[in-house]
Amino acid sequence: MKPSTAAAAAEPQAYRWRGGALQPIAFPSQVRLDELLGIDRQKGELVQNTRQFVAGAPANHVLLTGSRGTGKSSLVKALLAGFAAQGLRLLELHPHDLTELPDVVAPLRGRRERFILYVDDFSVAANDPALTALKAALDGGIEEPPDNVLIYATSNRRHLMPEFKQENEEYRWNGDELHPGETTEEKIALSERFGLWLSFPPFNQEQYLQLVRAHLARLQVHSWDDDVEKAALRWALARASRSGRVAQQFARSFAGRLKLG
Repeated sequence: MKPSTAAAAAEPQAYRWRGGALQPIAFPSQVRLDELLGIDRQKGELVQNTRQFVAGAPANHVLLTGSRGTGKSSLVKALLAGFAAQGLRLLELHPHDLTELPDVVAPLRGRRERFILYVDDFSVAANDPALTALKAALDGGIEEPPDNVLIYATSNRRHLMPEFKQENEEYRWNGDELHPGETTEEKIALSERFGLWLSFPPFNQEQYLQLVRAHLARLQVHSWDDDVEKAALRWALARASRSGRVAQQFARSFAGRLKLG
């Protein structure tokens, strides 16, 4: 028997893994894809991959890397609003809980929904047990991975693990070719298990100001002059960052002060 429309509407759209169990999230993030500016290329590729996934077509695990506050996490969260009606579900998984991946995935196998395991701010040490678990999940160990589960991970590090000075000393020349050492090879091997890599470079000044204007407009503040622009630039300078997050924080501060007169 098919569930009623009301029952289907009441089904959770997002979960988190806590204490060895799936916990429904009653109020998932309401970020929308059209609200994310300055990352059109990354947005297009991730949306296309997700469209394939929810349609039951082949799709890739995704690694989103780059500067903080550039929209990596927001972009993943926004997929829910764009694809929940087509059966997409988000499951937030802490990096340290990757060792429990078999237990996480087991109850999802065979369900009609399509699940993205969302691993935010992922970075592991070379000897972290989560590293082995992730490799098995991405490559599919002895157990066939479910076709309704993908991993979307965000990280400030492209190769997912801290990089150290001594690793550069491991590089060696073999004829005319430069070969990395074992430590670096392990890092590259892990990141290459993600079929789709999306890089998020820092925003330049004009992009940052565009984001400020967009956030102010959403807060019903439409005035813009040299004083507002200078204030926005000072705000970014004080935080040593021109990220989308900083633009939103300035807009909220400015709009709040304006509302109070």
